[in-house]
Amino acid sequence: QVQLVESGGGLVQAGGSLRLSCAASGSIFAINAMGWYRQAPGEQRELVATITRGGSTNYADSLKGRFTISSDTAKNTVYLQMNSLKPEDTAIYYCNAKTWGENYWGQGTQVTVSS
Repeated sequence: QVQLVESGGGLVQAGGSLRLSCAASGSIFAINAMGWYRQAPGEQRELVATITRGGSTNYADSLKGRFTISSDTAKNTVYLQMNSLKPEDTAIYYCNAKTWGENYWGQGTQVTVSS
């Protein structure tokens, strides 16, 4: 089992920045990759960015250049740095961890960008 706890969401003005954190606990050794997804009201959950155990990253094309995913293995934590935020970035952001057989989700953290 893997437990994920997100933090760092909040209200920010357009053009501002936020950094989300996701702390993992439990069967850390089984995690192959972690990432961030988001879900806006009335929309499907979509990929934001992922990072593998080896450090390879993948981003949604529309977010490249504004969002950066990183990890601190010593703290079992993954971060999402979000810059130049836009109102359309408003969503619940979910942390995800993938093992060989399971897909784990955090409870989500709300990000609201005001215009």
